[in-house]
Amino acid sequence: MLWIKAFHIVFVASWFAGLFYLPRIFVNLAMETEAAATQRLLTMARKLYRFMTILAIPALLLGLTLWLYYGIGQGQGWLHAKLGIVVLLIAYHHVCGRLLRDFEQGRNRRSHRWFRWFNELPVLGLIAAVVLVVVKPF
Repeated sequence: MLWIKAFHIVFVASWFAGLFYLPRIFVNLAMETEAAATQRLLTMARKLYRFMTILAIPALLLGLTLWLYYGIGQGQGWLHAKLGIVVLLIAYHHVCGRLLRDFEQGRNRRSHRWFRWFNELPVLGLIAAVVLVVVKPF
């Protein structure tokens, strides 16, 4: 079980790296006026989104294994709250994909300031998830 936990943490951390960095690329895309730079940022964003999606899959599967196979947190309130946060993070990931498509199709209507605030949401999710898992407040 410790190997499963270790790899779960590694994949979650890697997925979060993408969740933190992709919106930063969106900030730069929203401010960029040069076509070549825009294309370079779009290429970076596409590759990052694809890679972070690949990383999210084992993170989620390993977490499900810890919960369903090893019974970690079963019947405890903190786990239900953490699962809610995970669902919100998956939704955030999906929204990032939609925002990327908007940039690719030249349909972005949001400012760099909006993306700066949007970029802070996964930080709140990470803090909440870690506190729930470590402190187990309920």
